[in-house]
Amino acid sequence: MPNKVAYYPGCALEGSGGPYNKSTKALVKALGLEMEEVQDWSCCGAMEAKNVHPMLQTYMSSRVMALAAEEQGFDTVMAPCNGCYHNLKKAEYETATDEETMETVQDLAKKSDDPVYNGDVRTVHALEWFMEELGPEGMKAKIKKNLNGLKIANYYGCMYTRPRQIFPEKDQGPGSESSYQPHFMDDLLESAGAINVEYPLKTACCGGAHTLSDADTSTQLVLNLLQAAEDAGAEVIATECPTCHSGLELHQVRAEKEFGIETNVKIVYFTQLLGLAVGLSPRKLGIHENISDSMGLLKEKGVA
Repeated sequence: MPNKVAYYPGCALEGSGGPYNKSTKALVKALGLEMEEVQDWSCCGAMEAKNVHPMLQTYMSSRVMALAAEEQGFDTVMAPCNGCYHNLKKAEYETATDEETMETVQDLAKKSDDPVYNGDVRTVHALEWFMEELGPEGMKAKIKKNLNGLKIANYYGCMYTRPRQIFPEKDQGPGSESSYQPHFMDDLLESAGAINVEYPLKTACCGGAHTLSDADTSTQLVLNLLQAAEDAGAEVIATECPTCHSGLELHQVRAEKEFGIETNVKIVYFTQLLGLAVGLSPRKLGIHENISDSMGLLKEKGVA
């Protein structure tokens, strides 16, 4: 029986990352896995809360884990968003390694009349969960519509692997994820019939944190990613982070509009690609909701 997890969509998947939320839910159901949304969840603190106080972000993330454990009886929270995943892992690490941090988090919970976090929850990314429950061979057994050699650059973003100390389960040899050369998305998509190109910028920053303060810098960072993917022969960039995904889509448009630099690589969530491979319709996966219009390419490749 698959391990049922608590699902923490986070704020982005409830907004701009809607297609990621939709495709994750549809894919999980199609794969025969089980998850239940964390009840009364709140923001993990994102990138903003730590500017007020670092401990506030830690508390906000620990609150999500406490709700999952104390109110719903889960020991695992699955977060598809890199920002949420990163912040919950950071809270895990800080409360486990610093007694004062744990005491502060628990004191804040009592004052707020929230469930108290006791360090008995682990957070996994969607990629990690799929690898744990199915792995490449299990995924291959679920494939109904091969991806037909679609050439993919797998883009993980910078928060999936950094800072390394908060991800002690990575870099543990065969079977574990690598923080230097992550490969879980590559492995899953290859099992679905994709061709993974050699992509040197798979963990480079997309400039998401700079979008409002310095749009030109963000556009240039995204252009680096887009052009490197095209240079590597990719037709699609697969993403696993809603902030990165939105940034790549929007700055691809901005680069052409503001600077006259056009790129044609399509931006698609990895859950959408796997969803197509297990036989789900593009509409059910929210592919039509992406800004990057990949339908022509997907039809041409016989995937959609």
